[in-house]
Amino acid sequence: MGWRQMTLDDLKSVMEIADKVHPNLPESEHVFAERVTTFPEGCLVLLDNEKETLIVGYTISHPIRHRQPPALDGPMLKGRLDPLAVDQYYIHDLAILRDWRGFGFATEGLAVIAKVADRYPTTCLISVYGTEPFWRLFGFQQPPGGIDAALSDKVKGYGEDAVFLEGRAFGEASMTSSIFNINNKKYYH
Repeated sequence: MGWRQMTLDDLKSVMEIADKVHPNLPESEHVFAERVTTFPEGCLVLLDNEKETLIVGYTISHPIRHRQPPALDGPMLKGRLDPLAVDQYYIHDLAILRDWRGFGFATEGLAVIAKVADRYPTTCLISVYGTEPFWRLFGFQQPPGGIDAALSDKVKGYGEDAVFLEGRAFGEASMTSSIFNINNKKYYH
């Protein structure tokens, strides 16, 4: 089992996983396609060991302007990824089918994403379904000063329990300590 870069050919499987993992947070296939074509290095799929063509998870991530993630199923990224304008990395989604959770695959995928995210001063995400404790293990936390009204409204679009989180130390050092913490706590996504 391992992570590899997502392609447009993977979208049918990715959409099926998204529908299972996020039934209350639907996104259109064109949103996934746009992210894969616009920022492919931030889009990965997780393959099953025995059936290497079976996709069992995915992650979508890309750079954004500071604290300006796209709305759920929101506007396209094209034109918003000007290298001079983006200054934060955004993990839009990490989804793994239930039977493949608990084996450290989320940590492995995040380690790949961390290599891209480390180009930016901070990384952010919107935690859903009460997964904030999982993300805290990787150094993510709610911003001490809170968030502005516009971002708060956007976060609410991800559900009542959605929380905006940021992290500064998301590289190799934090990944190593996170693996240790996760293994001791048996807490996986």
